[in-house]
This record gives sequence, C-alpha cells and structure tokens, in this order.
Amino acid sequence: MASVQDLCWSSRGCSWWPPGQTSLHGCRRGLSSQGLKCVCQLCEHTNFTCQTEGACWASVMLTNGREEVIKSCVSLPELNAQVFCHSSKNITKTECCYTDFCNNITLRLPVASESPSKASTGPVVLAVTVAVPVCILSLAAVLVVCTCQSRRCARGRAKQPNVEEPLSECNLVNSGKTLKDLIYDMTTSGSGSGLPLLVQRTIARTIVLQEIVGKGRFGEVWRGKWCGEDVAVKIFSSRDERSWFREAEIYQTVMLRHENILGFIAADNKDNGTWTQLWLVSEYHEQGSLFDYLNRVTVTVEGMVKLALSVASGLAHLHMEIVGTQGKPAIAHRDLKSKNILVKRNESCAIADLGLAVKHDSVLNTIDIPQNPRVGTRRYMAPEILDDAMNMNIFESFKRADIYSLGLVYWEIARRCSVGGITEEYQLPYYDVVPSDPSIEDMRRVVCEQKLRPNIPNQWQSCEALRVMGRIMRECWYANSAARLTALRIKKTISQLCVQEDSKA
Repeated sequence: MASVQDLCWSSRGCSWWPPGQTSLHGCRRGLSSQGLKCVCQLCEHTNFTCQTEGACWASVMLTNGREEVIKSCVSLPELNAQVFCHSSKNITKTECCYTDFCNNITLRLPVASESPSKASTGPVVLAVTVAVPVCILSLAAVLVVCTCQSRRCARGRAKQPNVEEPLSECNLVNSGKTLKDLIYDMTTSGSGSGLPLLVQRTIARTIVLQEIVGKGRFGEVWRGKWCGEDVAVKIFSSRDERSWFREAEIYQTVMLRHENILGFIAADNKDNGTWTQLWLVSEYHEQGSLFDYLNRVTVTVEGMVKLALSVASGLAHLHMEIVGTQGKPAIAHRDLKSKNILVKRNESCAIADLGLAVKHDSVLNTIDIPQNPRVGTRRYMAPEILDDAMNMNIFESFKRADIYSLGLVYWEIARRCSVGGITEEYQLPYYDVVPSDPSIEDMRRVVCEQKLRPNIPNQWQSCEALRVMGRIMRECWYANSAARLTALRIKKTISQLCVQEDSKA
C-alpha cells in the first residue's frame, strides 16, 4: 500500500518545482513569504506548515479498512479545477477552508447505516485506495463491487487484496465494467477532468507490459494489459519529467475528453530501484498512427472524408473554450502531424501527444506555455514560426499555426485516396524539396522565401471530395495566418461533404 508520503512532492506544501530544483522528490524548499497558513503533515522542513494563495485542505480516506488523514495546502490552480474540495460518498471526506490553520480539525468518515442482516447477505464493497504524485489530480477513491455469493465473498475476505500484484487481483473489478465505462462514470459524475488519482495508481500498478510499439524522443510506447484489456503505456525517462508532467496536466484539463482526442487513463511513476520511469497510460489503438496507417493502406473517398472530419473535430474541440464553472480553456496543440494522430478501430482518428500544448486563460488573458526546449516538428512548422515572426503573446497565433499543420496532414491523407484505381505512394509533406531530416533553415527557405506548398494534382478536380479537400488545404496554408480557416469552419465544411458522400451511397 502506498502511504501519504508518496504525495510529498506534489504542489501541496511547497511549489511544484522550487527554484533550481527539478527532482521527483522536490518538496524540500522553504515557503513563500505571503499567503494563507495551513497545517501540512508532509512539510517537516517548514515545521509542518505550508502557505498558499488557495485554501487549507483536510481529508480523511478509507485505506485498507483504516481511516487515513491528510492535511495540507491547495494551490489556486487546484482550487479552480474544483477537484480537491469534494468528498466521495462513504470513502473520502474532504473540507477546504480559508483562514489560517483552519484545517487543524478532526474529520471522520460517515458510519454506514446498513443493518447487519443486510450487510451479511448483500454485495461486498471493497475500497481500493493508493496515492499518485500528480499535483493536479483529484483525491478520491474507487468503489469496486464484487457481486458474488456470500460463500465466495467469505473466501475473499480471508485474504486482503494486494493491488501491487499484476492481473492476479483483476477479480476486484469483476463488475462487468470496462475501462471505458469506468472512465465515463467517473468523469461525468465528477469534475470531468479524468479518473481520481487514487484510481489511476491502482490501474497503473496492475498493468503488465507486453511489447514495444513505438519509440520517440521522449522514450518508448508499450502495449500493456490491464485486466485483459489493451492499454498504451508511454514511458518517459526521469530526465523528461517536465514533459511527462505537462502532458498529464493537459490531458486532465476539465472537459477535455472527446472521442477524437486520445483517451487518457492514468499517470504514475515507477521506481525499479535503479531509475524512475514516468508512465502515461492511455487507450490503445491497434491501427497505430495515421503515418503508419497511410503507409500501409489506401483509402476510399468515404474513408478520406471520415479521417479528415475526425481530425478536424478533435482539433476544433481542443481550440474551443467552454465557458462556465466546469469550463474548458482553449488549447493549441503545437505539434500536429500524422505521427501524433492515432487511427481507431472504426477508421476515425484521435489526436495524441499533447506535451507541447498551450492553454489560454481568457479571464486573465494569459497563455500557459510549457517550459520545454522542443518547439515542434520542423517539417510541419508554419511560416511565421520558421521566420520567427509569430506573436507569442496572442493565443490565436498558436491556433493558426495548428491549422497550417492540419493542411499538411490533409495532403498526406488525400494522396492515398484511391480514385479511378489511381493512387499515389505515401510521402511526407515537402518530400521533394527538403532532406529527410530538414533543418529550420531548409524549411524556411522553401516555405518562406520560395513560398512553396505541397503539390495539389490536377486530377483531384475530377472528384468533388478531393476538389473540396484541395481548396481547404490551400486555405490552411496562407502565408498570412489571419486569413486561414478555423478548425470549426473546416469541421463544418467537411461535415457537409460527408453528408453529400452519404447521399451518393
């Protein structure tokens, strides 16, 4: 069982990354000079006191049948996310308050009101709780219902389950629910930002890695098994801690979940004694990336429209701000390309790899830009990025750069569309004018100075769908970023095209 000490390095009690320190166990620095003072059990270095601009926090949770209490600070971002100050029926009781040391209180879980006779014959409810060190996740627990005969449950009570044992304890979740069901239930009834952190670690610790399915600059992607279901595990090295944290943070933005954005499941850190692995667990899509998919197969006109519409839908949801208490900030991807888009089993797409994404706070008019040396993929960079003319203080600039990249992705898809038995081989954008690994200067010369764009063949004019796609591409590639289409406009145009294609069938 993980102890509350696993939470030591979260933002409660001290800043997330103190000045000059980026280690996983970075909760070892002093407090700021101003702010609300709270009791903090985890802050030995500051005499068990923390300071915050948010709220004081106290929580009691059921852990292996015992009540476990945590007292600390909640930062303003965590308070605004509305995930720390909510209790979970019978399993956690949480209170937030706003005066100095107001969390120096005793909390008790409510006593179950069920009669003994009912308790002996009804379903057994097991609370599985463990902690995960991701500061932006909600503290809660998952109820796992084992509906079984009293004789079988009696055997289960004789041996306490151990969530560290991979797959052997999957009978704990034998409630007929899949991961998708579990995520849907908890995100629709809670903050909408994802699974509670305690559930995330429970899931992550019971995954068995099967095979490597991809590698990148960050590390590796594995196919894993959780209770018989395939999941994707993106493993970062400890030196890429900031990238891991940033991507987990973005994926858990309130209201982000969408059918055309990769479904996030869990974040966890794994210490094997030699080094620390940082895991990001998501849905697994066996078709792989759009890049892999287009290399393998050709697509029909209907298939092309479906792929294009799903990408536009995912990007439009990212770019859109949802105003309200449970609202969502506008987000720009900043590294949109065919290798960062996955193809689902139903031949639609899901946008992935949000580690470079930026968020816009419309109230404060600020842009949350990750502190990350990577700036995207050179081949897909918009002209204003290549010639260093982009205004980084205007959020619309980032969205317009995404649209340029989207036009290149559409060109890759359209080339593989089979019309009249003619299909072109798969190629990356600008394959004929830049090297396989182009430099910024290579791309700037071609895109900004020579003003070249990928070739749109004349034969596309003979097919209405390809003709429309060609027009969309051109309007995505304008040198003047303000003249480019919006993701929502593209989505609507392709939706109309989809209706036309359906009517022909």
